[in-house]
Amino acid sequence: MLTYLLGRIGQNLILMVLVSIIGFAVLHLAPGGPLAQFALVPGMSQADIARIAAQMGLDRPLPVQYWDWFTHLLRGDWGRSYRDTQPVLDVIGSHLFATLELMITATLIAIVLGVWIGVMGAIRRYSAFDYLATIGAMIALSIPTFWFGLVVIYLFSVKLGWVPSGNMYTIGDGSLLDFLHHLIAPALVLALVEVAIWSRYMRASMLDVINQDFVRTARAKGLPERTVLLHHALRNALIPMITLAGMQLPTLLGGALVTETIFTWPGMGRLFLDSLGYRDYPVVMGILMFSALLVLIGNLVADLLCAAADPRIRLD
Repeated sequence: MLTYLLGRIGQNLILMVLVSIIGFAVLHLAPGGPLAQFALVPGMSQADIARIAAQMGLDRPLPVQYWDWFTHLLRGDWGRSYRDTQPVLDVIGSHLFATLELMITATLIAIVLGVWIGVMGAIRRYSAFDYLATIGAMIALSIPTFWFGLVVIYLFSVKLGWVPSGNMYTIGDGSLLDFLHHLIAPALVLALVEVAIWSRYMRASMLDVINQDFVRTARAKGLPERTVLLHHALRNALIPMITLAGMQLPTLLGGALVTETIFTWPGMGRLFLDSLGYRDYPVVMGILMFSALLVLIGNLVADLLCAAADPRIRLD
């Protein structure tokens, strides 16, 4: 176990370094840059822009800029925002809670609905419910998140007025019910694709389990069908879903970026797009590294939980 953990940690560190190099290079080699906004200021001369570049350290070669940023990162200094000079960690921390709330809620919805649809589809294989679930999953996987979000806003906010069209809470009302009311629409939009993925994987896993010998043996002993399905088949079919939960973190983060923008949800996804537009590279790199770290930790935890749940898996 210790050898496995050390090996995975070493791999994750190498991946983090590669992500930082690629992200830093793409950002700084892209057209425009933090200095582009100053060129639009009336009366700003090239000498003034050069002086600002020297103050920000942007006049140095790109490898030197990266090494300076990376060494500060290792010391716990993630830099300061170009926009308001606030520490990057403080900026990310002020938006992290909103993103985690949205992602956790969407994940719970996806697990509950996806597992139920997948199990029912496996039990009633080739039934009308199974066909409808398959068609619905294909449609959900085909619909862009932003389009589904706009449809939800138009139907349930503009036309019916059931849910708010955006924001995290109503100004002047910080109650829990008001927050939950605002959470419904973005959480459902973010969970749409996840429900489709979970239902298809769960159906396949359940079909694989219910045809195995131990399930037939449980039925031969005269156990009730409900006991066979819940205590024997479902418990074993859920083991591969642990790995799926870790693999879905990048999808959730990508979906959160679009969902938060559509519903003006003050999370990391919206902060990422705003920072890109402002060319706030320290914040963009901070979000990129934090997201990569979250994904790698999630995958590691999923592998450890999968090994703990299945004695057949050995981490050597």
